[in-house]
Amino acid sequence: MIVLASASPRRAELLRAAGIEFDVVAAQIDEAARPHERADDYVRRIAEAKGRAVAARVTDRIILAADTTVVVNDIMLGKPIHDDDAKRMLRMLSGRAHEVFTAVSLGRPGATTLIEIERTAVEFAPMTEFEIDWYVATGEPHDKAGAYAIQGYASRFVTRIDGSYSNVVGLPMALVYDILKGLTTL
Repeated sequence: MIVLASASPRRAELLRAAGIEFDVVAAQIDEAARPHERADDYVRRIAEAKGRAVAARVTDRIILAADTTVVVNDIMLGKPIHDDDAKRMLRMLSGRAHEVFTAVSLGRPGATTLIEIERTAVEFAPMTEFEIDWYVATGEPHDKAGAYAIQGYASRFVTRIDGSYSNVVGLPMALVYDILKGLTTL
């Protein structure tokens, strides 16, 4: 059994759906981006920090930590801080392609930790102001990188995806499984 260093219900759902047993020990860290930090460096740093924070409390199990961000026009879109911020993000995504970056950190405390990054391209249909207002009013954009959940109402706006669907949800399961196979027998 592994430890998930996240309180994300989406990551927990993905692990359960894949039949991977886990316990949750959420990491409490500062997730602020540094000035001019690239998306891949950011998600790697945050996933690594989450893993280290949980390793200080868990000593005998594999720790899975991850972090996801959305990038459009070289701008990182984290979780919106309020409804107007979510609307701003959705306007940026409307009618455009963007990328979803997730860093996955897996390892045992005191041993080598493997960190890999998954990138998925997603394209949104153009959204009207009415659609943006409606979507934000559903509450779904709260606590979601890029202010959307591909597995929810936002699926109606996604016209194309190139890469891992589960990555866009928040955890690239094929990558997680591949790394886990190298760390243990499942």
